[in-house]
Amino acid sequence: MTPNQEPLSTLHTRPSLLGRLQRWDDAASWEEFHRLYRKLIYGLARHSGLSHAEAEDVTQEVLKRVAETIHEFESNPERGSFRGWLMQLTRWRIADTFRRRPKGEVHRQRQHDETGGRTSTIERVPDGADADTVWDEEWRRHLLDAACQRIARRVKPRHYQVFELYVCQQWPVLQVARELQINPAAVYLIGHRLTKQLKTEVAKLQAQLE
Repeated sequence: MTPNQEPLSTLHTRPSLLGRLQRWDDAASWEEFHRLYRKLIYGLARHSGLSHAEAEDVTQEVLKRVAETIHEFESNPERGSFRGWLMQLTRWRIADTFRRRPKGEVHRQRQHDETGGRTSTIERVPDGADADTVWDEEWRRHLLDAACQRIARRVKPRHYQVFELYVCQQWPVLQVARELQINPAAVYLIGHRLTKQLKTEVAKLQAQLE
């Protein structure tokens, strides 16, 4: 179950985090940055057709580039958002990875694409609109995962199990009740309470990035 969310285009990396990233010795801020954006970079790379190893390399290259140039970035509307800049860096690295592939591999890929009626791999690097969609999908998934992890740490394991089956996997109430040997009314109550908590946690995570 996905809670109502604001359009992700309204989300921005908080200026305080960008400012802290300019200090190399601020390990906590860099850890926060990696936690927020690593999955997005990796997800876009994989969606573009890169292998796991290639996507990991792209992710490391992008994060390294951010570390090298973050001091040059200013949170200026005329220059675009930080997330937009980060996405563009990712697309460039993805394209570079395709260009670095051995010629034989590129030729085989081209033959496969032509015989299969598909576009060439390099042409499948997401354009602006498609990249935005992938970026937002990965970000939504990350927000939900992070919110669920927060809830799981503070509620009883049995209650979270109810939430996982009833809300996330959308099992029928009676099936959850039979599986966990609890009253159906308890399934309703726990599911409703933790769904509200999930929405609250997602909102908090979004607020951290405004």
